[in-house]
Amino acid sequence: MNLPNKLTLLRVFLIPFFLLFMYIDVPCKYLIALVVFSAASVTDALDGKIARKRGLVTNFGKFLDPLADKVLVIAALTVFVEMDEVRMSAIPLIIITAREFMVSGLRLLAAGGGVVVAAGIWGKLKTAFTMVTIIAILFWLSLIYDFSIDFPCSFVDAVNDIAIPVLIWISTALTVISGAVYLKGYWHLIDSDK
Repeated sequence: MNLPNKLTLLRVFLIPFFLLFMYIDVPCKYLIALVVFSAASVTDALDGKIARKRGLVTNFGKFLDPLADKVLVIAALTVFVEMDEVRMSAIPLIIITAREFMVSGLRLLAAGGGVVVAAGIWGKLKTAFTMVTIIAILFWLSLIYDFSIDFPCSFVDAVNDIAIPVLIWISTALTVISGAVYLKGYWHLIDSDK
């Protein structure tokens, strides 16, 4: 197994550890979850670059890399929806999940026709922005709950009620845009007349 595929597998193996630290009550749980999620995000940035640079692109990588990204992001957002500490509606999660199903379906149709659906600039931007948003939220949770930093109430409310929802909705908007770009580019695959 080549290095990019090992990095992708590492990202998959880090997901349960991220979830574990989000749910168990241990000291610095959000800091640990932040480190685990950040490490997983770094593997996402590295595996594709290494694979393309060294000519190590494989079918295994093409399959598992986007799947690992989706599971990592959806896992984090699902946890946030459940948490009282993060005021996140389920609506962005539903939109993001629906887009991921749609793109996965397009990839399956394309693969049947021998076409590879590569990640475009909007998809990469969506993934990067969403991962940075999740890292920012975890950093905020760590400051508040792990380190008990006593920010003014108005600042805490502004972050919880404005900054976090804005970041999540920007991620959602980028998700919708990237999904629309994929749909437009591969619409011929789902033509109702075929």
